[in-house]
Amino acid sequence: MPRIAILDRERCKPEDCGRECMRFCPEVRGGIEAVKFPEGKGSQPLIAEALCSGCGICVKKCPFKAISIINLPERLEGECVHRYGPNSFELLRLPEPGEGAITGLIGRNGMGKSTALRILSGELKPNLGDYESPPDWDRIIKRFRGSVLQEYFRKLSGGELKVIRKPQYVDGIRSVVRGRVREVLEGLDEANRLSRIKDEFHLGPIYEREVKDLSGGELQRLAIAAALLREADVYIFDEPSSHLDVYQRLEVAKGIRRLADEGRTVFLAEHDLAMLDYLSDQVCILYGEPGAYGIVSHPKGVRNGINIYLDGYMPDENMRFRDEPIKFSPKPPRRAEDLGIPYLRWPRLVKDYGQFRLEVSPGRIFQGEVLGLMGPNGIGKTTFIELLAGLERADVGGAPLEGYELSLKPQYISGLYRGVVGELIKEALGADPLELPEAVELVKSLGLDGLMERRAENLSGGELQRLAIAICLLKDAQIYLLDEPCAYLDIEERFSVAKVIKRRVMEARAFGFVVEHDIILQDLLADRLMVFLGRPGEEGFAGEPQALKDGMNSFLKDLGVTFRRDADTGRPRVNKPGSRLDRIQKGSGEYYYA
Repeated sequence: MPRIAILDRERCKPEDCGRECMRFCPEVRGGIEAVKFPEGKGSQPLIAEALCSGCGICVKKCPFKAISIINLPERLEGECVHRYGPNSFELLRLPEPGEGAITGLIGRNGMGKSTALRILSGELKPNLGDYESPPDWDRIIKRFRGSVLQEYFRKLSGGELKVIRKPQYVDGIRSVVRGRVREVLEGLDEANRLSRIKDEFHLGPIYEREVKDLSGGELQRLAIAAALLREADVYIFDEPSSHLDVYQRLEVAKGIRRLADEGRTVFLAEHDLAMLDYLSDQVCILYGEPGAYGIVSHPKGVRNGINIYLDGYMPDENMRFRDEPIKFSPKPPRRAEDLGIPYLRWPRLVKDYGQFRLEVSPGRIFQGEVLGLMGPNGIGKTTFIELLAGLERADVGGAPLEGYELSLKPQYISGLYRGVVGELIKEALGADPLELPEAVELVKSLGLDGLMERRAENLSGGELQRLAIAICLLKDAQIYLLDEPCAYLDIEERFSVAKVIKRRVMEARAFGFVVEHDIILQDLLADRLMVFLGRPGEEGFAGEPQALKDGMNSFLKDLGVTFRRDADTGRPRVNKPGSRLDRIQKGSGEYYYA
């Protein structure tokens, strides 16, 4: 049986534990041995997989949960595509390309989506698991004989295939690209598409700006536009919806869809289920153990593939990769008014910055309720949150929630937290989190239990986001304000976060305000909606809170997009523009789940 031994070198602290894994390993002379690293970091254990019996003693003895021993099914023998080194991540199989089709990748962070896309782009040469003596191209091509990947790698290795990849993280663009947006895009316009893309992506306002001065959403639009302007055979988009609002995501989706319609091959990794469903022609599911190994499924139809992922069970491979399925259910409107549930009010609010003006209608939120805030970027959602939090004072309405205990998870969290994760959580809670069952449950639900000894400065974007949510929710407050809590999170983390926020607000009998662009997450999370409309960057108007269905109808009508529910899972699905269902729902005025 093939076995994978993983050692998380960030968690491993042999000097602090006395190398207990080595002392108790039955194969003392080879199963686990100490390896000295040249960087001057001392020595760490190394697990010899050929000798490891898989007894699991070292896993139990490690106090830092740094060791994983995984037995893979025998049918996966010989299916390794790439391994980074001894006791490191292993990717099994690759997504298969489809000419004139978009192949979507769905799976958790740490499953190998970016590794697979780097291999398909030619940036990373697959070593087939032989990291000590990597194979040449002839051996790699032979390994994939009989599949479409054989011809793909033959062309890629011979320079016959031009591939363009939009990277996952766009923040790094500032450090490598110099000049104005106009200069960058004009220098890349190989396909003579600049005029159209400039209008479609609304790049006019940033056209003369320096790249180093762009926000995350502006960098994302620049990176996608740069990819679309170039002529290539294969286009790869790694998480193109990050930092974008719903309006921008739809414009980006149209641009990517056009590539497939022109006969190009497209790969797409995306955590927004609605966008993945809307764009893809086929999907590949990645499952396994985050950071340890990832298995790529065979291509599946979009609806069936996403439903299989939500169910957590792969029928054709008889593999369950999640204990419980993710379920959706239509929520009837809450009749809080009729039940006499306590509520708080805010008056009409006006904030005028000169260049931008926000007006908010008076409204109320009920105890135990989560109010979702939706609208385009630059329309005033964060400004409204800051007015409620007291960070800004309204010109009309003053400080509406003065005197209440508030807890805020801000939109931008990079560099906000410093120190050990466990100590930061203890400070927010005002007590040791291990002493309170509800705190232990929240920390575990957010996947922070294995990060308690790590420093916040060394966390990834997703880990830092989950820490910020925990710090916000563990504070004893009457009002919780969360601005884009699902940024950087994978699909499963988003669902977990939605449950945690909803449960915390209900159990604390608090009031929750959540800004979120992911429509499916708002469907799971929000009891009611506030819709923000207007002209981004110039004028914003927020209506009073509405029932979820009414709010979604108002929001989607402004977008010109209709949603239906999947018959099997109940998940929201975008109707194709001009389809029969799209026309029927628009005709009846039911843009949301007719």
